[in-house]
Amino acid sequence: MTGITLLDGGMGQELTHRSGEAPTPLWSTQVMIDHPGMVEAVHRDYFAAGATVATTNTYAIHRDRLVKAGIEERFAELHGLAMAEAEAAGSAHGSGRIAGAIGPLVASYRPETHPPHGVAVPLYAEIARLLGARADLILCETVASLAHTRAILEGALTGGVPVWVAVTVDDEDGTVLRSGEPVVEAARIAAEGGAAAVLANCSAPEAMPAALDGLAGAGLPFGAYANGFTQITKEYLKDSPTVDALSARRDMGPEVYAGHVMGWVERGATIVGGCCETGPAHIAEIARRLRDAGHEIV
Repeated sequence: MTGITLLDGGMGQELTHRSGEAPTPLWSTQVMIDHPGMVEAVHRDYFAAGATVATTNTYAIHRDRLVKAGIEERFAELHGLAMAEAEAAGSAHGSGRIAGAIGPLVASYRPETHPPHGVAVPLYAEIARLLGARADLILCETVASLAHTRAILEGALTGGVPVWVAVTVDDEDGTVLRSGEPVVEAARIAAEGGAAAVLANCSAPEAMPAALDGLAGAGLPFGAYANGFTQITKEYLKDSPTVDALSARRDMGPEVYAGHVMGWVERGATIVGGCCETGPAHIAEIARRLRDAGHEIV
């Protein structure tokens, strides 16, 4: 059968749950500062569950967020700390790749806030060079528009390692990005721009089949990892949001979520995993289903 890359699940929400503390605009970055070693523990649990890729806890480490918190001088240090925790988990497990995560500038799900190309590319490139020095690949996450696709890909490629581009799609219409632009066009831009894989992430599981159909034509490995939120709220879309403006679905346990994932594999997806509000139990169930179906997890 097919070789399937199994990503890990959500990091920020998992850290928030484990810390038991209210989230801040710094999200999982604050948890990493306050609780050294907790990120490594999450990575270890995902590897133990069957994941073959550890996604670094760097999604929210952007200068604009650190400036607001008064800790911009820790920019490079925080990227290094996140990378070290992923590396330690991988060493303890004895295998696995590391994906250096780059989240959106300014805000997630809000393409209208994304900076102009000339501003965005150097900011993404600065992160990519830090991550690329130690990661196996760079994962551009929650890409919400065509302009975002072009900018983050151009910046990420300066890291010198393969780049995977993951777009976030409309929860009710998986054929379009959060910007309303076609997924198929984002996939084309990614492929022509030098991406090594295209994915859909941080959207409703029900939207992923249509998104995957749009990604499939790019001629690259493709896949998906969905979130378990009920909806993206208006409160969340305000400036400097925190994840307590979102709520978890009660109908998205490991068994149900894994059922969605197996449907994506049947559509040709070869890279799957989980995003916000999925945890190690979700990844373990996906791993079990994949093995039972005769797939090799690579």
